[in-house]
Amino acid sequence: MALRTQISERQRRFGAELRRLREGAGLAVKDAGALVGMGGPQLSHIEAGRTGLDPDRLTTLLNAYGHMDETYVTALQEMGLSNGKGWWSAFKGSVTASALDLAESESGATSLSSYETLLIPGLLQVPRYSEVILSGDEKKMEFRRSRQQAISADGALHFHAVIHEAALHARFGGPEVMREQLDSLVEASELPHITIQILPFRCAEYVSTDTSFMIVHGPNADLDTVLMEHPGGSSYHGDPESLIAYRSKFERLKSLALPELDVSLALRSRVDQDSWGLIQHLRYTL
Repeated sequence: MALRTQISERQRRFGAELRRLREGAGLAVKDAGALVGMGGPQLSHIEAGRTGLDPDRLTTLLNAYGHMDETYVTALQEMGLSNGKGWWSAFKGSVTASALDLAESESGATSLSSYETLLIPGLLQVPRYSEVILSGDEKKMEFRRSRQQAISADGALHFHAVIHEAALHARFGGPEVMREQLDSLVEASELPHITIQILPFRCAEYVSTDTSFMIVHGPNADLDTVLMEHPGGSSYHGDPESLIAYRSKFERLKSLALPELDVSLALRSRVDQDSWGLIQHLRYTL
């Protein structure tokens, strides 16, 4: 079987998990390979995501590595068996490989936790806002609308977004577009599976909030993935240290942010500032 020249995030993560488990079991690559009738170099290619592994050999390796968590094993088997195709396949060549990886990751997720510093999260953007952000690129806009089905269609994922107040002040598209965008955030918050909090400027604690990120929660916590956004592109992290660090960071951001958007509280007196009150204040200053 020819080795892959382009490796998707799913394929890379599948191999990385096998390598992590093997090293955790204290097995050399040549010894692990011998268990399934292959040489060390062949198993190294699998661990690098350059080629796949059939289910029977995967089961043999997982047994040898001592990892018997049923949910994890099932999820890893599905990751290895997937052909990587989905609605996003039609956009190959029109969006970045990282964007395709994100769409595929979201398709297998159970929930999403997002922190944004300067932009409204893509999954919550209205079309006119996206048009400005994506410079009017029709294919990219269509891709973003398709991604939004993850939190709007039947069986939608739970989506928890912490948005820095700075993103609400940037008037992309002008006041009218931003007013529409703010109204859309309020409407989205009424859905039971969407939680939105605003991190205000007055937050005095620094929590390394200079980089946007999203945690894609998988069917097993060990298979969660952290997506970090950078000016030069996106990067994915699934190692245990990164997962621990960013879960902790998101929990801290939640605690520092204003109480979640809750339209029902508009009918009662509001003593403390909350996310709804801040959005309404900003809306009427546009």
